[in-house]
Order: sequence, then structure tokens, then C-alpha cells
Amino acid sequence: MPDTADTTSPEQPAAASAGFADADEFTAAIEEMVADQTPRVFAVVLEFGEHIDAQIVSWGMVIDEQNTYVATVDGKSQFLLTAPENALKYVRRLPGVTSHIVWAPHRR
Repeated sequence: MPDTADTTSPEQPAAASAGFADADEFTAAIEEMVADQTPRVFAVVLEFGEHIDAQIVSWGMVIDEQNTYVATVDGKSQFLLTAPENALKYVRRLPGVTSHIVWAPHRR
């Protein structure tokens, strides 16, 4: 059995096996890949009364079309959901309190 493993596979993009001209080109390609695949981040916000006060109760991250990760700010609960809006189902409903999904601005 050979000591070396074949590092190419069908899952690797074509550029991975072709290589890059230099470290700067490689770094630029990695930065572009990360920017293109950055998860969307949102907060679950409770609004008290009508525009009186608000509180962030959890943060979420959309990984892909079917996977959304949510964690409460106190760290006690975590959820893997199929859609961001499902996070609102885990917020305790109280009179005079409305829950919202608020998307964080995408920064680059």
C-alpha cells in the first residue's frame, strides 16, 4: 500500500488541483470564497409595548437554505432549525411583547 494519499477528489473545485500563481492570489481566492459563503446573521428581538423598549434574546445564523443555528444570549439554549422564522416559536409569548427577526447588516 502506498505511503501517500491521493489529495484530489470529486468534491474539490477545479482550482484546488490547479494551484495558484502565488500566495497573494491564493489569499484573494480564499477571501472571495469566504465572502461568498458568509452566513447571514440575525437577532431575535423582543419589542416591549409599541416602540418603548427592545431586547435581543438570541442570535441566529443561516448556514444554508435548510439549516439555521440559533443560540440564546444567555447561552442556555441552542437550536438547529429549518428556517430563521422558526426561532420565533421558541420565544415565550407575553402580553404587550412582540418578537421580531432583525437581520444584521452584511459587512465586507
